[in-house]
Amino acid sequence: MGAGHHEAASAENATFVFQNTCSIRENAEGKIWHRLKFFESLRRKRRSATPHVAILGCMAERLKDKLLDAGTVDLVVGPDGYRQLPTLVQAVLDDPQTPLTCVDFSPTEHYHDIRPTRKPGDVSAYVSIMRGCNNMCTFCIVPFTRGREKSRDFQSIVDEITFLVHDGPGLKEVWLLGQNVNGYHDASPTSAALFPSRTSYQTSSAGFANHFNSRQKHAPGARFSDLLAAVAAISPELRVRFTSPHPKDFPPDVLDTVAAHPNICSALHMPLQSGSSTNLARMRRGYTKGAYLDLVAHARATIPGVTISTDIIAGFCGETEEEHADTLDVMERVRFEQAFMFAYSKRDKTHAARHLDDDVPEATKSRRLQEVIDTFRRIAVEKNRQEETGAVHLVLVEGLSTKGRIGGGDNNALAFTGRTDGNKRVVFTTAGGGPLPAYNAHAPPQLPLTAVGPAETVDSLRGTYVAVRIVEAGGTTLKGVALGRSSISDWAAAR
Repeated sequence: MGAGHHEAASAENATFVFQNTCSIRENAEGKIWHRLKFFESLRRKRRSATPHVAILGCMAERLKDKLLDAGTVDLVVGPDGYRQLPTLVQAVLDDPQTPLTCVDFSPTEHYHDIRPTRKPGDVSAYVSIMRGCNNMCTFCIVPFTRGREKSRDFQSIVDEITFLVHDGPGLKEVWLLGQNVNGYHDASPTSAALFPSRTSYQTSSAGFANHFNSRQKHAPGARFSDLLAAVAAISPELRVRFTSPHPKDFPPDVLDTVAAHPNICSALHMPLQSGSSTNLARMRRGYTKGAYLDLVAHARATIPGVTISTDIIAGFCGETEEEHADTLDVMERVRFEQAFMFAYSKRDKTHAARHLDDDVPEATKSRRLQEVIDTFRRIAVEKNRQEETGAVHLVLVEGLSTKGRIGGGDNNALAFTGRTDGNKRVVFTTAGGGPLPAYNAHAPPQLPLTAVGPAETVDSLRGTYVAVRIVEAGGTTLKGVALGRSSISDWAAAR
């Protein structure tokens, strides 16, 4: 926008379309190829060379030649080339007959001085704190498309979030983002001067290993727990979340920092991938089944009410029925609140693609994946019914539910949506509205509340914290009735 461009209302009206991409799973790339056919159909309909199409991100890095050969793409830009976009876009507009690429890795690019434009009314934002990954799991293509880990300057992150909260759009929630987000380590001279004693690298606990040896691993400088604490201190009413971490990078000080700050959300993503120690060894995950279970137990003992989400791969190379059963066993023990579940798909360049046989039949992968999904769904429903019905949660209101209103006739009421501290989706009405019963049960008496009435609008509630009594918890989305406005500070003081 600083180069004179403006956002189009839709792809149908655009002169230039930017498609960000992911290469972690085959299905994600398949969606992009399908999308390219749609853009080509727009060109035929217009009888024009527009919309010009730029493919950005991991897929651009991995498949630049194939994308250009498709004849639909005008610009291919890898993760380290985003700073060049204004110049590259203008070059395509000046000479649309010559496709361009910019996919070289940069050892220094951090984008610490570039702040994305936020839309008015946004409640939450993602802020990138590091890029790349050193872990080299055998199934994962991220190190090949994103490169080695590079952490942003500590102060630039704090400054950006301070602006978003106090001087910019007034956000209420921030997600710290990275391919291995809790491996963050700013070893720059400035950071080393601020944190001179932070010289020891420590994995989560016994049973975890770091396969990548870096000369900077024991250098002074801000670690992830230091950044978490600094971001939490920007405002007591700012919710702080982070994704996507690696289980090995949850040392005690990270868990202690989450527990010590009411505005650092008690929701941890701990990618399991497999519950079998032998399968985990083939994946080069750096931990065993027992170590993972011990970490979960430690997290739950340290952070009251913590929720845990995970990633699971079904049908990895050589996986046996016994190893698959180990995964189901861990799911039964941990009882995850959320899970991202996939069948294994081979990714070029990875160790698994080069050295392991993708020998689990597709039908077996599909059956095992379905068993994983069924196990997760059953446990999630059971857990919500047991623990959530009647509970009161502090919900950050994001806006209207996708249905807008619930009920009918005189009971047709606005339905709002937001998330709990534990990252569970909640749909709720104001008291007396819709088919949800208007509970007379009160919030904890020590919790001060400001009334939320039936005349509330999406504009008056978006971005506020509301105490919600849960009245229906049979699925992964909770339903409830608003009890009143509150705050993180009041909520923490009342617990």
